[in-house]
Amino acid sequence: MKHRFSLFLALILAAVSLAQAKDKRPNILFVFSDDHAPHAIGAYNGWLKPVNPTPQIDKLAAEGMVFENSFCSNSICGPSRAVIMTGKHSHKNGFMNNGNTFNWNQQIFPKLLRGAGYQTAIYGKSHLKGKPLGFDDWAVLPGQGLYYNPDMIFPDGRRRVDGHCTDIVTDLAVEWLKKKRKGDKPFMLMVQHKAPHRNWMPALRHLKLYNDIDIPEPKTLFDKWEDNAPPARHQEMEIDRHM
Repeated sequence: MKHRFSLFLALILAAVSLAQAKDKRPNILFVFSDDHAPHAIGAYNGWLKPVNPTPQIDKLAAEGMVFENSFCSNSICGPSRAVIMTGKHSHKNGFMNNGNTFNWNQQIFPKLLRGAGYQTAIYGKSHLKGKPLGFDDWAVLPGQGLYYNPDMIFPDGRRRVDGHCTDIVTDLAVEWLKKKRKGDKPFMLMVQHKAPHRNWMPALRHLKLYNDIDIPEPKTLFDKWEDNAPPARHQEMEIDRHM
């Protein structure tokens, strides 16, 4: 698991006015992409911007807010999600590494929103083990999950879903918005993608997307170990192991 968890977290307080409703509280669409490095997001003007445009994400950034000085209190995959859910440091929420089990009985922000009258749902990668609490509807991947035809855990059990994980998670979220959400309530929807976490397995229609594109080498490709901090020697993701 990648120690430096590069996260693009789109927490969009969609000020969608409920014109016909009395409740004017904002709907919340929480979009999570796993291991999404900032240099792979056009809005951050990184070295991959010329070869990897992200117009839809950039539009969200232009119309909303871009965090340029944010910090992650735990960069490991599961624990970072626990921090987001609880708003507490890992030693307080009890989920300090991926071998731990998350205590869903503790206070988390979806429970607070649900208690305040929001309709809540989560689809995609949870990586916190156990069945999610605090949601009116949910469907999550077991552990890391698979990219192709993944098993997913629903409130009524576990079953395989045909397709690519990104498409499946998106379709579940859209279906919930169209068919399951109650128009008289504000909503909080968490759409948590597995991509672009390794192993990098895109939808079949995207397999040749970069065939004719030269990807520039990162400036750190030939870094010398003596120039890095000691913890770098213990990182797990290396080119010879993962590529």
